[in-house]
Amino acid sequence: MALVHVNFHSDALGMAASMDVILPQQSTTLIGMNTSGGGTCKTLYLLHGLSDDHTIWQRRTSIERYAADKNLAVVMPAAGKSWYTDMAHGDRWQTFITKEVPAVCRSMFRCMSDKREDNFVAGLSMGGYGALKMALSDPGAFAGVASFSGAIDVANPRRFGGHWSDIFGDPATIAGSDNDVYALIEKAAKSGAPLPKVYLWCGLQDGLIHDSRRAKALFEEYGYDLSYSETDGDHSWFYWDREIQNAIAYFLG
Repeated sequence: MALVHVNFHSDALGMAASMDVILPQQSTTLIGMNTSGGGTCKTLYLLHGLSDDHTIWQRRTSIERYAADKNLAVVMPAAGKSWYTDMAHGDRWQTFITKEVPAVCRSMFRCMSDKREDNFVAGLSMGGYGALKMALSDPGAFAGVASFSGAIDVANPRRFGGHWSDIFGDPATIAGSDNDVYALIEKAAKSGAPLPKVYLWCGLQDGLIHDSRRAKALFEEYGYDLSYSETDGDHSWFYWDREIQNAIAYFLG
C-alpha cells in the first residue's frame, strides 16, 4: 500500500485543504501484507470525529493493513469541527466532502472507480453523523455507509453549544431539515434512488447509544439493508478499531 499526504486548494472552501489517501500498490518484495493491488479499486471515505483530524484513523488503527486485504483505497479528509455541514455562517464543508473530495481524488488517482457499487463512506462520532448525512443526501453515490458511535441527533437541545448556530443556523429549524439524519432516512427511502447498505454500531456504555437506536428503528421501518449491533463498550478506539474491520467485511465480504 502507498500512503499519500495531499495538500490542495479547495474551491468549495476557498482555502488550502488536507487529506491522507491510502492506495493499493502491487509489489513483489513487500512482506506481511497483501500486494496484489493494481487496476481499478474500490474506495472508502473515512471520516474523523470532533476532536480529531485526517491522521487519526492511521494513528489509532491498522486501517492500511485492513484496506490492503481488500484492494481498497481509503480517503481521509480533514474537516475540523464542521459537522460535515455547509455552515449557516461559515464554510461549505458538506460540499467539500461530498462533491469536491471525490472529484479531486478521481482526477489525481485514476485507479479510483466512480461506480456507485465501488464507493463507501464511514465515520465515528461526528464522522458517523457526517457519513450518514453524506450517503443519505445522495443515496445513488454510495453502496454502503457505516456509523460507529454516531452523534446522529444534532437537533437534540443538549448538544447545542456556542458554535451550533454558526453551523446549523436557528436550532429550532434543524429537525426535519437536510441536516437531520432521521429526516434524511425517510427522504432517501422515498426518493426512488438505490439505497446504501447500512452498518451501525454503538457501545452500551456510550451516551450516544440512543441516537443509534432511533436510527435503527427508522432504517428498519423504511426497509434498508441494515446491520446493527450494540455491545459492551464506550466511546473509544478499542471498539472503533474492531468495528471498521467489521464494516469493511460487511461491505466487501
